[in-house]
Amino acid sequence: MQAWWRINLLWFVLFVIGSAFILMRKVDGAGAVQTPKVKILSLLVLGAFYIFIWLCQLITLYFIRRHK
Repeated sequence: MQAWWRINLLWFVLFVIGSAFILMRKVDGAGAVQTPKVKILSLLVLGAFYIFIWLCQLITLYFIRRHK
């Protein structure tokens, strides 16, 4: 169970670091200037991915608790 919590903490830290990176960058990897609208869209995509990971973790928790 401790491993499950550590993995969740890792995913949260990665989400926070990714969000900070998106908010601080001025130009993306393709050289396009990051406007506030593009930054919000990037955060929405990252958030959707995080929610998907979170749901997978909840399903995993369900099976871990059911197994015990």
